[in-house]
Amino acid sequence: MSDHPHDREAAAALDALRGALAAHGITLPSLDLHLPSYAGRYGTPPLITLGNCNAATAQRLATALAKP
Repeated sequence: MSDHPHDREAAAALDALRGALAAHGITLPSLDLHLPSYAGRYGTPPLITLGNCNAATAQRLATALAKP
């Protein structure tokens, strides 16, 4: 990983999201930094790729998000 501050911000957000999803038993296999936005040097943090998931994972995610 580079030493660009936005890269660290994006990596921290990615780790936080991965942990929050795991707390609900949800794993998104393709959850990662979006490589084109990570490789480029924009003024904003790299994007996070949520990726694809199967219907069961989508339902667990929807249920977790619907909880108050």
